[in-house]
Amino acid sequence: MLQTRFTQMFGVEHPIVQGGMHYVGFAEMAAAVSNAGGLGIITGLTQGTPEKLSAEIARCRGMTDKPFGVNLTFLPSVTPPDYPGFVEAIVKSGVKIVETAGNNPQKYLPALKEAGIKVIHKCTAVRHAVKAQAIGCDAVSVDGFECGGHPGEDDVPNFILLPRAAEELEIPFLASGGMADGRSLAAALCLGADGINMGTRFIATQEAPVHPNVKQALVDASELDTRLIMRPLRNTERVLVNAGVERLLAKEKEMGAAITFADIAPEVAGVYPAIMRDGNMDAGGWSCGMVAGLIHDIPTVKDLVDKIMADAEAILRKRVGQFELA
Repeated sequence: MLQTRFTQMFGVEHPIVQGGMHYVGFAEMAAAVSNAGGLGIITGLTQGTPEKLSAEIARCRGMTDKPFGVNLTFLPSVTPPDYPGFVEAIVKSGVKIVETAGNNPQKYLPALKEAGIKVIHKCTAVRHAVKAQAIGCDAVSVDGFECGGHPGEDDVPNFILLPRAAEELEIPFLASGGMADGRSLAAALCLGADGINMGTRFIATQEAPVHPNVKQALVDASELDTRLIMRPLRNTERVLVNAGVERLLAKEKEMGAAITFADIAPEVAGVYPAIMRDGNMDAGGWSCGMVAGLIHDIPTVKDLVDKIMADAEAILRKRVGQFELA
């Protein structure tokens, strides 16, 4: 059994976390990952309201007796979601692990800590990870430039980002971005991480509650099929290329620095139900990592996790051990 600081701190069998993903992180997804020995995550904002989040947590608890968490992403917004209500719903539900992302979660940490909740904060830069450690987060997820979703604006890939995080951090951290298999896990551990956070790879599983078209698109895609959108707005997102994304990129090229979010709203605002639920693959931008190039099948979550663990252990024992050290 492969134990790390992360598995020991969070009480899970394997150092594999399912990242919070919009319109993917429902009870079915989280429970499947937790039942396989990883840490499943329900995506809070996908549920819409604190009441619906409470119901989704209860539904997940009916599917697994293993630990699972809730993702809460703090977004800049003119009319922000009911964050105090979401935090209260999480605390009252008895969930003991929260993955935060986006803006600084410091405002909500006292309420979470008082309830005995451990917090993992997602970061795209070492300086942000150090700040998360300073404000009291228990662990961080370090997202390299390869990741799907928002990779930040520094463009540092994980072969640099993870060792840098290891140099600066004392708390456990996860490698996120480009994680797909046993090779990913073994490499992440060798670079100093305490586990991996997988998003895109978990979408291409039997239990993922998304349209079959989405899963097939990941199998069909190569590592060259993602694009970076919203760079001019400094809100960069890595997405899978499709007709909607091409329209968006054409607008960015044509309008340059004058572009506003309103100009690209048809290709990004509210497109997730059309894609994830209805399978309309050209609706617009949806988060997808370069790891799509490593996705060749649609296994069950348990088969995927079991293979990752078996392969990682074999690599660490056999491949690393085969080199003669003078």
